[in-house]
Amino acid sequence: MDPEEVDNGSVQEDEGLGWGKSLPVPSVQEMVRKDSQSVPERYIQEHNNRPLDSEFSPDLFEIPIINFSLLANGDEEEQRKLDISCKEWGFFQITDHGVTEKVLHDMKAAEAAFFELPLEEKKKYAMGENDLQGYGQGYVVSEQQKLEWCDLIFLMTLPPKIRKFKHWPVSIPGFKEAVETYSTEMQKVADELLANISLLMGMEREDLKSLHGEMKQAMRMNYYPLCSRPELVLGISPHSDASTITLLLQDDELTGLQIRHKQKWVPVKPIPNAIVVNIGDTLEVWSNGVYKSIEHRAVTNEKRSRMSIATFFIPGDEVDIGPLESMVDDKHHPRMYKKIKYLDFLRHSLGGKLDGKAHTEFLKLHAE
Repeated sequence: MDPEEVDNGSVQEDEGLGWGKSLPVPSVQEMVRKDSQSVPERYIQEHNNRPLDSEFSPDLFEIPIINFSLLANGDEEEQRKLDISCKEWGFFQITDHGVTEKVLHDMKAAEAAFFELPLEEKKKYAMGENDLQGYGQGYVVSEQQKLEWCDLIFLMTLPPKIRKFKHWPVSIPGFKEAVETYSTEMQKVADELLANISLLMGMEREDLKSLHGEMKQAMRMNYYPLCSRPELVLGISPHSDASTITLLLQDDELTGLQIRHKQKWVPVKPIPNAIVVNIGDTLEVWSNGVYKSIEHRAVTNEKRSRMSIATFFIPGDEVDIGPLESMVDDKHHPRMYKKIKYLDFLRHSLGGKLDGKAHTEFLKLHAE
């Protein structure tokens, strides 16, 4: 399929976010719809990147589960669990988070309705020239790199003034309302998590949120088509997130997310209606490496397509990120990261393909 078939070819009337861009490439969903048996060479990962069974951890590893309601009510055991999760795992699932099943269901239905649209209709919401918002693929920076088995739509969701509705498929009944409601609920959950992490870092409840300046929220809706040779491809390559924290709504039945733990890949088994939380690079830097942003990836399967929704919480563009004084001890825990404007870090991370922890390594002082 020619890449131009999914390039909307339109010239945007503005410059977009200025964070970077991703090259237009064919829709994987459309490619599979036309031929479900072929795996084009450009999607076949190098051997050392393929999801090999030998890399999986034994089943004795499962990411921690935290009762969000207890945490929000100051339960010391859940706070201790949160601290260990952030230090040793970088990932955990939260249950009893107060977001209703209807809100979660409506959000999943809105995403599904978008990906059910004909290609020509989806192309109306394609990413612009210098904008990552919209429909397409992420982190495609060269014509030579291996591609991921995933289509996505990326939207800036908060604050409301940065939304670009030309990229929102508002023609889908209920789409806008579902995203707005879900976005508001995710913000409440993130605020409570950040407040608890702030206390663990020796600060006041509101300090971590305040550090963001005008906090931004972005949403990435992922569509992973089924694949006849899932052992050859990746839905998303190994990477850590450039966010402070990320909240992920998974498929309730299919396991696709895997995280790197003790040099093995641990599948994150879905818990119906739970939300997966992970630490991002920004929090790793602010915590001076005490809390870890962990590599994760998504794999595909032969049986059916899978969808997920990642919501990212990030600082304002001009905010400086660097180790907080409360997390630095010259004798026992010296400063490990340089100070950098968040926008500069974001442009660096979006300027290359997904490559493990390379972007966090760039922030370390020894990288100078």
